[in-house]
Amino acid sequence: MIWNFTKMQGAGNDFVVLDGVRQPIDLTPAVARALADRHFGVGADQILLVETPSHPEADFRYRIFNADGSEVEHCGNGARCFVRFVHDQKLSRRNPLRAEICSGLITLTETDNGEVSVDMGQTRFQPGDVHFDTNGLTSTSLHHDTLWTLRLENGLSADISLVAISNPHAVQVVDNTDTAPVAETGPLIESHPRFARRVNAGFMQVIDRHTIRLRVYERGAGETLACGTGACAAAVAGIRRGLLDSPVKVHTHGGDLTIEWDGDALRMTGPATTVFTGQIDIDRLLQNYPLKDDTHS
Repeated sequence: MIWNFTKMQGAGNDFVVLDGVRQPIDLTPAVARALADRHFGVGADQILLVETPSHPEADFRYRIFNADGSEVEHCGNGARCFVRFVHDQKLSRRNPLRAEICSGLITLTETDNGEVSVDMGQTRFQPGDVHFDTNGLTSTSLHHDTLWTLRLENGLSADISLVAISNPHAVQVVDNTDTAPVAETGPLIESHPRFARRVNAGFMQVIDRHTIRLRVYERGAGETLACGTGACAAAVAGIRRGLLDSPVKVHTHGGDLTIEWDGDALRMTGPATTVFTGQIDIDRLLQNYPLKDDTHS
């Protein structure tokens, strides 16, 4: 079973993109994990699958699988690569495009300068929106935001803003992203038992009212070079805290993203690049993959 694939990246967040429109794709968690493995597969932060839509107003269905095989709601950097892939593969000439994701529809536009702008959909802030258990926790109001103090297993705590952009985010402000304990506290926040479906942990440094630096420990992927929905969540959290004004330039290790938010409409703009194309024998990949986990196949 031979699959065609395209390797892409958006601000260093890298993807294996699969065309499920012109070839049959049965993407199980086990196959997603093997494809994403950087030693035994192609290697990627996420696997993106383009399919025919079920929604009558959508041009395509767009699905995202993390490196651990779990399917997630949204990926902003992946959405930009999705548009570039659809146009480069001549699946559609429409611009803008409407894509069906598991939480609804998003609109995406390829701009004249080669970047891609994404209407990121609805933004929500209640604990239930990110499946966060607040029982027994203290909260503090800050401008238009609510900060929750989250105790961690290592004895530290984090004051987090909760932001849902289809997928869940917990954003904290740090003095310096270079020295922030992302590797230590990121996984403790991501898998904290108060988050029923885990969470993306953002570490934001405010440079000025229109500029931040950001690192994100992503749910199911670990720290990545950039996280599109994480950039949106950080910018929105900073605006709600009274620290930022729109538009916000977000500096990540992989590149820059621009976030615009007027309190309702949320838009992200950034690059999307094809790295290479190829083919892979899925049967051989699974046969030779040593890190099998039958509980997730």
